[in-house]
Amino acid sequence: MTAATLPPELARLVDRYAAHLELERNLSPHSVRAYLGDVTSLLDHAARLQVTRPDELDLRTLRSWLARLHSQGVSRSTLARRASAARVFTAWAHRRGELPEDPGAALSSPRPHRRLPEVLRADEAAEVLDSDWGDGPAELRDRAVLELLYATAARVSELCGLDVDDVDTHRRTVRLFGKGRKERVVPVGEPAMAAVADWLRQGRPAWVTAASGPALLLGARGGRLDPRAARRVVHDRFGSGNGLPDIGPHGLRHSAATHLIEGGADLRSVQELLGHATLATTQIYTHVSIERLRATYDRAHPRA
Repeated sequence: MTAATLPPELARLVDRYAAHLELERNLSPHSVRAYLGDVTSLLDHAARLQVTRPDELDLRTLRSWLARLHSQGVSRSTLARRASAARVFTAWAHRRGELPEDPGAALSSPRPHRRLPEVLRADEAAEVLDSDWGDGPAELRDRAVLELLYATAARVSELCGLDVDDVDTHRRTVRLFGKGRKERVVPVGEPAMAAVADWLRQGRPAWVTAASGPALLLGARGGRLDPRAARRVVHDRFGSGNGLPDIGPHGLRHSAATHLIEGGADLRSVQELLGHATLATTQIYTHVSIERLRATYDRAHPRA
């Protein structure tokens, strides 16, 4: 069932929620689709239970929805995410007067198993970034992609959204627009800035077209670099049988944050660099560092 085939009152509620996510919260299209997918799944389940109006949505319906997903083999982490999406939705609906009470406030969900992200060692990152790249437009672009991802710990969507004037060569900073279009300015090291300068001087002019606009990073046809193409660049460099972990852009983000923590950076600074809304999200990188320290200790200490 899609939002269009829901009972009219529930479909109307989905449309109002979509407008809220897009216009008031200013979420990315990807985030809006994810939220609406979860809400539509919930309301589809509710409709099967003969719920036709928003004020009929109750805690029992929410719990039976999660139970149905669990019986279908949905993972704990996905159940936790969907429960969270339901709580956000019912809280909004209650504030708007669509629900007399907020049933999501009493909805619990299983704790997801928190997996530590795979990260590179600093020397492994340097091995790739310091390798021979060549001087063609594709090689210059790819080098700029990897250097910027590692230097800024940016999300791949933030990287691909960069415009030329988002790079300040004098201050050696880059302006990123994160989730909810939240803006942050982050420092960039000399190697990454040199890679960007080479791309702007020798690579971008070879590919630029009237359709390029202000985009910093381009595809071979002149359009803005697509996140899928950026992911391929990272996987090709790190997953090409060279003995390094096959990581993607998010793996480079994890690696950069971990290396900063290991180098002595404080959590607040790393939180700001990553654009995390809460410090709790950033704290996983301390766990990564501890696990790496433990692995080194077990391998190297004679009485481990």
